[in-house]
Amino acid sequence: MIDIDGTVCDDIPNEEPERMLTAEVYPDALITLNKWYDEGHIIFFFTSRTEAHREYTEIWLKKYGFKYHGILFGKPRGGNYHWIDNHLVKATRYRGHFTDLIEKEVTIEVFDDGEHD
Repeated sequence: MIDIDGTVCDDIPNEEPERMLTAEVYPDALITLNKWYDEGHIIFFFTSRTEAHREYTEIWLKKYGFKYHGILFGKPRGGNYHWIDNHLVKATRYRGHFTDLIEKEVTIEVFDDGEHD
């Protein structure tokens, strides 16, 4: 699940959809995501853009040659949210560059199961 605006291209607000077709692509994102796709990873974009922006979004992704399996629109705006699932969910914060992923130990919030170490 990969965000679009500010992650694979310029950060374009929903209030300015006319700019979506002219957003500059982040080349390292294109190279990395297409490599992951070719390696067999499932690539879905998860964006705060609305369903009304689908056509512009798909045109832009095709223009730059992104390989992907689907797009989910309507991600909550603001970025500070929890994803609760019955499966393990990994999250990686984008900080300006796509590189190979590395393993790193971090502190996370989990549900209290009543057992304490």
